Amino acid sequence: MSAAETFRALHRHRLPDEPLVLPGPWDAASARVFAEAGFPALATPSAGIAASLGYADGETPADEMFAAVARIVRAVDVPVSADVEDGYGLAPKELVERLLETGVVGCNLEDSHGGVLKDPREHADWLAQVRAEAGGRLFLNARVDTFARGVADPARAIERAALYVAAGADCVYPIGAPADVLPLLRAGIQGPLNVFARPGGPSPRDLGELGATRVTFGPGLQRRAMAALGEIAARLG
Repeated sequence: MSAAETFRALHRHRLPDEPLVLPGPWDAASARVFAEAGFPALATPSAGIAASLGYADGETPADEMFAAVARIVRAVDVPVSADVEDGYGLAPKELVERLLETGVVGCNLEDSHGGVLKDPREHADWLAQVRAEAGGRLFLNARVDTFARGVADPARAIERAALYVAAGADCVYPIGAPADVLPLLRAGIQGPLNVFARPGGPSPRDLGELGATRVTFGPGLQRRAMAALGEIAARLG
């Protein structure tokens, strides 16, 4: 079984109270910590990596993002999926080639750019081209940005999700969806559902019972680590 198939299999037959929990490493050192803790796979956050490289979220040059992801992949023996934002304007063939060069088994691809939602049908067509280029070598996690962009109606997210699943997405990620709409999203979306866990919000287990297949944390873990480091630094003087 290929690494991508191993990763894909982790999303199947999940019990409601046992979603796939994927910590988000922002560098090689944090990736080793998560792998040594026993997590079966990792999912890099673009915002966390951006912060580690000294950039604001969304401003990391593509070359630096791919290089950072490659360092994370080399540091661990578990599958790694990468958040590559909206693909950095790369054509599907080049995007797939660059992802595979890093050694990742999957990627997040979002459906907004510069804070504006893309046309869902055009985005679905693009995702279909990415799928055609990747074949089964990459697990495609299609991020749906409606909630993040102020569109609160779950029906709009479900409509986009259906287009992306039809285009070949392996998983759908309605980032920012409130916990109370997760059962509705679960009922309306085919296949695995990625849910974002917020600090102080429902636990991964609770999110699984609400419908999450997998749980990710975005830059949350990196920010908590930096807060802890700040507390340590304050005590050094």
